[in-house]
Amino acid sequence: MYPFKEGSFAPRNGWYVAAFAQDIGRTLVSRTILNEPVVLYRKENGEAVAVGGRCPHRHFPLGQSCLSGDTIICGYHGITFAADGACVDIPAQQHVPRSYRIPSYPLVEHGLWLWIWMGDAEKADTALLPDLNDIGLTAPDLYPVPLFTDEVACRYQLLNDNLLDLTHLAFLHSSSIGTIENARATEEVTQEPRVLRSRRYIRNADPTPAIAARGVARGKVDQIVGMDFHLPGLHAGIGDHFQSTDDPDGWGEPIARSRPYHAVTPSTPHSCYYFFAISTMDPDHAEKSRAFLRPVLDEDIFASVEIEKMIMLCGGNPPELMLKSDHNAVLGRRMLQAMMDAEVAEAQRSAA
Repeated sequence: MYPFKEGSFAPRNGWYVAAFAQDIGRTLVSRTILNEPVVLYRKENGEAVAVGGRCPHRHFPLGQSCLSGDTIICGYHGITFAADGACVDIPAQQHVPRSYRIPSYPLVEHGLWLWIWMGDAEKADTALLPDLNDIGLTAPDLYPVPLFTDEVACRYQLLNDNLLDLTHLAFLHSSSIGTIENARATEEVTQEPRVLRSRRYIRNADPTPAIAARGVARGKVDQIVGMDFHLPGLHAGIGDHFQSTDDPDGWGEPIARSRPYHAVTPSTPHSCYYFFAISTMDPDHAEKSRAFLRPVLDEDIFASVEIEKMIMLCGGNPPELMLKSDHNAVLGRRMLQAMMDAEVAEAQRSAA
């Protein structure tokens, strides 16, 4: 499936964001993750769990059912499942077959998010979760706020591509967070196991429209713009603004610092979830950013959905005329494809 090999969709052995932790409580929440129905909820002791969202009897959606204690009672025929997926009651018969169950998935609360592992549960290593210090979430002078959860009508990799090529800021977001230097500045890329890092250092440039509107800059500014892709699904950004090094009265003085977090989770082959949060220097400003950033995220969603429509119109794997600025996005695609290839190879070895 574009832009991957035929038959490739998404890595399964990796941590994906299923929800913001604050959004899951004693109400059943339905998700479709990697083309599988999932239900999220918290047990009475507060522990968050994830189980399959389809009753194996007549395929009724368990997210539309009832939570009783720590169990889900199917709303169609009353078949009851525990938090580990085991069936504990079938009202129409006395005997409950041991094989009668729904899937249960590893779910970990880490930072702002609940992370789910859809692949081999024995491989669900929490050491593979993004380090909270590395992504800036624990910085003492920054305040994190979850902002948006969107279900987007496009394949997940279109949003990943968008976040891996920040030259689009200069055009798609020219009225808010972008300037032409986002496209012109040299990109520095470093690759690590399951992490791809990008940085642009912009010197003595005009402030972004958003910074100019806040009136916090005196003339030209320096910027650090970057994104760290923690495979398979979290992009941890950097957006730091300083008084220009050419300003003799305040060079290097911080104007605004932010850490935006974009989590992209595959849903179906043509849809995905997009979870956005941000950390800023001012706790009040982080919450005030909600109204300002909603149109910015909508621009990214609009572009990705329109590209999805065009790909569907073209059909198959339409060719691309690549640019130098695509280097980071191509690396990201290759790293994801390598994860999928490794899973296929392991499955073939196990079947042999």
